[in-house]
Amino acid sequence: MVALALLGCGRIGQMHAANLAVHPDVTFACLHDADSGLARAAADRYGVAVAESAEAIMNDPSVDGMIVATPTGTHVTFIEAAVAAGKPILCEKPIDLDIDRVNRCAAAIAGTTVPIQIGFNRRFDSGHRRAREAARSGAVGAVHQIIITSRDPALPDRRYIEAAGGLLRDMTIHDFDLARYMLDEEPVEVFAVADALIDPALGAELHDHDTAMVVLRTRSGRQCLINNSRTAVYGYDQRVEFLGERGMLVSGNRRPDEVQLYTAEHTGVAAPLLYFFEERYRDAFMAEISAFADCIRNGTAPEPGFDDGRMALVLAEAAYRSIAERRLVRVDEVC
Repeated sequence: MVALALLGCGRIGQMHAANLAVHPDVTFACLHDADSGLARAAADRYGVAVAESAEAIMNDPSVDGMIVATPTGTHVTFIEAAVAAGKPILCEKPIDLDIDRVNRCAAAIAGTTVPIQIGFNRRFDSGHRRAREAARSGAVGAVHQIIITSRDPALPDRRYIEAAGGLLRDMTIHDFDLARYMLDEEPVEVFAVADALIDPALGAELHDHDTAMVVLRTRSGRQCLINNSRTAVYGYDQRVEFLGERGMLVSGNRRPDEVQLYTAEHTGVAAPLLYFFEERYRDAFMAEISAFADCIRNGTAPEPGFDDGRMALVLAEAAYRSIAERRLVRVDEVC
C-alpha cells in the first residue's frame, strides 16, 4: 500500500478525499488545508489525521506521496517544494496560469527524478483509452481528424470564473492535453475563436469566454477540433471521435444506465447524462491515483508529467493569441 496525503479540501480536494478513502491501492495518510475548518471537517468525515502544515507532510517519511488540490497560484510553490523534499506529487491542473512562471519552474526542477504527475484525468477514462488504443492499432486506418467535444452542464458561479484564469486555461486545457494524447503527434499550428454567448454581460465584464472552438494541426497534417461550451442544458457532454481512412471510432457519453424507451410518442428515450465531472470521470480519477501509486512503487515516469502540463498551457496561450490577433498561430511562437 502506498501512503498518500492530500493538500487542499475545496471542491476538487473533497472529491480526491472521497476517492482516497476507498481506493484499494493506497492508504489515506493525512490531509491539510489552509482553512482549518475545511480540513477538520474532511478529516472527521474520512477518519484521517490533519497535518499541521504542507511542510510537515513533505518531511514526513511515512508519507509516500501527496495529491495537491490547492488553488492554482500555489501549484508551482508546492511542486518546487516537493522536488526539494524528494516527495512524489500528483498536482491538479493547470501548473500555473502564467506560462513564464511555468517555464521558470521547469528550469528550477530540471533533471529531477522525483515523480511529478499532473491531474489530466481524462487520459485515464476507459472509453477514451480504448478508442486511442484501437486507433493506434489501425482499426480505422490512418487517422485524419479527431473531434473533442467538452461541454459543461451549467455556467459556474461568478467567483469561480473570476479565479479560473480564462476558459482556455481552466476548461479547454483538459482538451489540449487530450488532443496531444490522442494525436500521438505534437500540434504545430493553432486557430481559435471564442465568445461569451451564454452570458454576454458577464463575459464582457470579466473579459472571458464561455463558448469556444479550437483547431489544431500537426506537422503531418492531422487535424483536431475542440469544441467547448460552459452550458449544455442536456448534461455533461464528453465525446471523442476519430475519423480515419477506413472508418470512425467514438468514445461517447455516460449515463446511469443504458435503458432506452420506445413508444408511439418517443423513440430511444434515455436517462440524462451523468451530471458533471465527479460522476462522469469518477473511474478515471481512481485510475489516475492508481497510476500515481504505481510510479511511486515502481519508479516509472509519471504520465501525464510536468512537460505535458506545460505543453497544454502552451497550446492555451497559442489559442489566446489566435483569438486576439485573428490568425493562425504557430506553436513555436509561444514555446
